Amino acid sequence: MPKKGMRSILFKPNSSPSHSHRPSPSPTATPPRSFPASPMEDHAIDAAHSLITKWDGESSAYAKVTSLFYDNRGEAMLYLRAVKDLHSAMHSFAKQDSTSDRLLRSQLLMQTAMKRLQKEFYQILAANRECLDPESVSVRSSRPSVTGSSISDFEEESVSDDEFRAAGESITEVERLASLAMADLKAIADCMISTGYGKECVKIYKVIRKSIIDEGLYHLGVERLSASQINKMDWEVVELKIKHWLYAVKTAVKTLFYGERILCDHVFSSSDSIRESCFAEISKEGAISLFAFPELVAKCKKSPEKMFRTLDLYEAISDNWPEIESIFYFESTAFVRSQAITSLIKLSESVRTMLSDLEAAIQKDNSKSPLRGGGAHPLTRYVMNYLDVLADYSGVLSDIVTDWPLKMHSPLPESYFGSPSLDDAPTSAISVQIAWIILVLLCKLDGRAELYNDVSLSYIFLANNLQYVVNKVRASNLVYILGDDWVTRHEAKVKQYTANYKRMGWSKVLASLPENPTAAMSPEEARERLKNFNAAFEEAYRKQTAWVVTDPKLRDEIKRDLARQLVPTFREFYEKYRGAFRGELLVRFAPDDLDNYVSDLFYGMEASGSTSSSSSPSLSPSPTPSGSSHSRLWRFSR
Repeated sequence: MPKKGMRSILFKPNSSPSHSHRPSPSPTATPPRSFPASPMEDHAIDAAHSLITKWDGESSAYAKVTSLFYDNRGEAMLYLRAVKDLHSAMHSFAKQDSTSDRLLRSQLLMQTAMKRLQKEFYQILAANRECLDPESVSVRSSRPSVTGSSISDFEEESVSDDEFRAAGESITEVERLASLAMADLKAIADCMISTGYGKECVKIYKVIRKSIIDEGLYHLGVERLSASQINKMDWEVVELKIKHWLYAVKTAVKTLFYGERILCDHVFSSSDSIRESCFAEISKEGAISLFAFPELVAKCKKSPEKMFRTLDLYEAISDNWPEIESIFYFESTAFVRSQAITSLIKLSESVRTMLSDLEAAIQKDNSKSPLRGGGAHPLTRYVMNYLDVLADYSGVLSDIVTDWPLKMHSPLPESYFGSPSLDDAPTSAISVQIAWIILVLLCKLDGRAELYNDVSLSYIFLANNLQYVVNKVRASNLVYILGDDWVTRHEAKVKQYTANYKRMGWSKVLASLPENPTAAMSPEEARERLKNFNAAFEEAYRKQTAWVVTDPKLRDEIKRDLARQLVPTFREFYEKYRGAFRGELLVRFAPDDLDNYVSDLFYGMEASGSTSSSSSPSLSPSPTPSGSSHSRLWRFSR
């Protein structure tokens, strides 16, 4: 190493890196003058000379192949103390005479010592890569320190095995080695920084530790990708990369960067500026790559089925934000925080767009054929299963949609603002958004109900679909978003639909029976009444056995109500005029048979409730890879 100018050594601030090139004394310079030195200063030079020479690799073959700190840590501490004393003596010599031979000798010794310490610093970092991995360091940071007071000012002795045993049996061998290595690195860094050689120390640290971070991110599957690369990938490939990233970000923040920050803060604790700049340099490239990935995903082409992975990304950054802010709190690492915030903003914009797209896709559904049997429409199943999963993200969704104005893309019928109404829904931002989407769906279903030629079947269709909506809300987190009052109002609407169905679907049958079944009438009139009843009931039964009520509870309620209305009246009429029917083939349905016939209703074409001529292509979900954190996407078409 070239010699260093005396004033640049002696008067440079302790925390500042030194110049890498130092001028040698000129051979033509005025011969140095000697001044008397104190016995303490001479002793410092002699003691330093003895140790520094002993461990000079250029003069000792043993010193060249072994490590001072590995061979004898006690002597290593004496070495550092000798360097400190030598540095103090050099200050004294400079005050007496800046050209003295003792100062020149001290300078040469200092340069030799710094070469040795650079080598030791490198060897400790390189030899302890495994025990100084961020995971070991972060685990160690949670334990009581046994090294914190051992070396800070080079005055204390090395940590003994007895001290480690005193720390308890819970400390592992890896943690013990990590503690020793961290203590030694700090001691060397403190020494080199205080003597003006901080730059050389930091350079070594950056090269080795940056490779640790880069290697860690590589093993976590973090890639440096561009927006064009992401856009060219199939969504299944992007989704797989998101899955890997979700695991990687948690490990990277809580272990990799956290552990590296702890190590850097410990080693360079004597200089705030050095530890800040050092950590910023070794972490910035990897951290930017890590937190830029969600922004790239947010820029992909939007579609409703990408919503949940987008929310996963948002939630991961949001959940880890306290650690991100704590680890990268330096001003020099502000760009990392900024990248994470940018990704959050872009992801939230993407989610808002997809919510709008979902609403638009519902309104654009163009199925023209009525669903056979009047069951739950595929659009209803898709949207409600979608909202069911969406409700699991209510926390992050609330953050995203707060202060986002609700936009009505098309006018809805006036009746939808009566009862139940959007105005009566819960007032939180996410509640309004979910209630609005359901309102758009119900409006669309009203239009689909008009496709049925039979009005009573249209009410079965509306009851089926609204009951499906209510069931999904009540059985999921949607109930906490929309509230029990919302559910109660919509259940009342289902009852209204079923009442309309019974009124329209069975009015002809009920009208065929006398209002007072025991009132007097002629046998001919009674027989005519029975013929009309047979025809009306047979027609209703034939049609309605092909209809379906998908909810078992609702199906049983409808059939019980029908039986209560129909059977007692018919039984009274039948018993009253049974004699008038003898000898004629008029009795097709005996009173005891009516319950059985009614119980046959609404099972006929249930399978058709999940199929339709409309496949709602703009809403069809994409397959979810096995192991996905939200494999419930398969429910969308159920």
